[in-house]
Amino acid sequence: MSDTAPRNPRGAPQMLADALLRSASGTTALLRVTGTNTDTSMSEVGLVATTFADVPVSPVVMRKLRPTWQERGESKWELLVSATSVEQQINTLDLPSAQSLFAMTLAVTVAGQDYLIESIASNEAFGQVYLYRLLLREARQQAV
Repeated sequence: MSDTAPRNPRGAPQMLADALLRSASGTTALLRVTGTNTDTSMSEVGLVATTFADVPVSPVVMRKLRPTWQERGESKWELLVSATSVEQQINTLDLPSAQSLFAMTLAVTVAGQDYLIESIASNEAFGQVYLYRLLLREARQQAV
């Protein structure tokens, strides 16, 4: 638990970012992550089924980036994610960092639509991350 008293300047950027995301019609995104298998030799050869879980992060705000010419005409989106929510999920999943959470994320679901992560950036103040910015593209359905 973090100190949210006004005398603590480190908590202020996170609280402000959370308030702004909520006031801008913040919603919930689901990060589809792979489960961690304890026996790596068995899972490497496919003897242990990979598990998946949907990890909710909230508040988030999604916006469409300005259209630019692209080879396949795919839309790009930016997802602004609360660092507070990411920290809670890191602690819940017992992960070392946010980068490890995003590395094991296969897809991001917002309002029923799946997106793939292209890049991740973080904004900091007072040496503490208060917001993550994910550049996303729409996931296309593959023919089987």
